[in-house]
Amino acid sequence: MCAVRLDEPAWWYGAGAGGTAERLLAPLGDLYAGAVERRFSKAEPYRSALPVICVGNFTAGGTGKTPLARLLIRLFAERGRKTAVLSRGYGGAQAGPVWVERDRHTARDVGDEPLLVALDAPVMVARDRKAGLQAIEAHGEADAVIMDDGLQNPHVAKALSIAVVDGRRGFGNGRVIPAGPLRARLAFQLGLVDCIVVMGGVGPEGEAAVLEDLKRRFHGPVLSGAVAATGDTSWAKDGALLAYAGIGNPERFFRMLEGLGARSVMRRAFADHHVFTEGDARRLLADSDAADAQLITTEKDLARLAGAKGACRDLAGRSRALPIAVAFEERDLVRLGALVDGVLKARGS
Repeated sequence: MCAVRLDEPAWWYGAGAGGTAERLLAPLGDLYAGAVERRFSKAEPYRSALPVICVGNFTAGGTGKTPLARLLIRLFAERGRKTAVLSRGYGGAQAGPVWVERDRHTARDVGDEPLLVALDAPVMVARDRKAGLQAIEAHGEADAVIMDDGLQNPHVAKALSIAVVDGRRGFGNGRVIPAGPLRARLAFQLGLVDCIVVMGGVGPEGEAAVLEDLKRRFHGPVLSGAVAATGDTSWAKDGALLAYAGIGNPERFFRMLEGLGARSVMRRAFADHHVFTEGDARRLLADSDAADAQLITTEKDLARLAGAKGACRDLAGRSRALPIAVAFEERDLVRLGALVDGVLKARGS
């Protein structure tokens, strides 16, 4: 069974590409692309006293930007510098600016990604990115700000912009939302970034094509990374797994589990940032019992279940999260570190 996001048209990335829906929606995509470009032409971006490092996507959906943001936190820490993370808090009710408190907030308050990243660094949630930056500045403890998403936000000046691309899915049909997955015309977005990281950029199934194509199109650094499970994963081979995920690209999560040698992986895909209902939880628990399968999910999904009650609380208690991290070949990790050093040097001067 092939699992796909339930809120993502299949024809964005393959089946039915070039069909009637895509052709009918193409003019809307052109209008959307034009609106994004006009916003940039008219904006007067706020320039923070702190260097802002933006980690974003060219497309809608998951690419691995959260693990990259967490790696950047680590790289700054290795250089003795403190970071704060600025997030819109997608899926949360808090407009902010508000600091994330893991012992008080839930995903319904601040979103799932901020809760997860708050394990590594202070996280500020703010729909108004300028107000969020000013709140971080006023706090006075950060040396740099990592902006989670916001590549297409023209109201904040960035010291370094990194786009993350899924090496398997690429840019789909190459059209702009709603006709395709792109958030703006690719040529325009390439002009917004300083570096591109292709996740899963090389491999046996042709992912290298996306990497090589971007190296031809983009004159800055194009790095090849991979998101992989961390820690002891021997438990994955012990029995059947019932895997569920409400993330941008659940298929990558399911493939990762299979790559760990799991005997059997049953898949349940939900829409990105899905809020689990009592019915969802009861069905997953019942399916797990019927198949005698271990429930396994992503760190983001488990964060979304934190503080839940009833069947959702039982689901959280019986589920295991698969920890992940992004890894680079030594050469590309050095190049990424050099970009961080460049940001710090520019601030010092």
